[in-house]
Amino acid sequence: MSEFTHFNKDGRANMVDISEKRETVRTAIAKTSVKVNSKIYEKITMQEIKKGDVLGVAQVAGIMAAKKTSDLIPMCHPIHLSGVDIAFEWEKSHENYEVEITVQVKTIGSTGVEMEALTAAAATALTIYDMCKSVDKGMVIGPTYLVEKTGGKNGDYRR
Repeated sequence: MSEFTHFNKDGRANMVDISEKRETVRTAIAKTSVKVNSKIYEKITMQEIKKGDVLGVAQVAGIMAAKKTSDLIPMCHPIHLSGVDIAFEWEKSHENYEVEITVQVKTIGSTGVEMEALTAAAATALTIYDMCKSVDKGMVIGPTYLVEKTGGKNGDYRR
């Protein structure tokens, strides 16, 4: 079990001790998407969804989720985020539309922000689903994935 850092000597889960890790600038970018039909696309872009500004509310939900990641994912450390930015881009394919969600998270700390970026992406997509489900429940979320991360002893990663 000594190879796995999230287990103690008894083989039980524990939070990794990061007290000896050096603070560095750490960033992460995650992406996901929500596939919607043309009716939902029109209602979102024309601000006609009854629950309000879908992308505006989803953006706030994503930021809030990034800040609450350690409350949702058991082994994540609570960290101070320097910034969270969420961007949306529409793509059309055949008769359907897809909103691509890109989340960028930054901190200066002893642990990375990959989980914060992924959690924010997922919560943003789920909020879009929640706000539009009365129009059509057939929306598809995903895939959700890490695009890149920088900082830390393991170095940078780019998909």
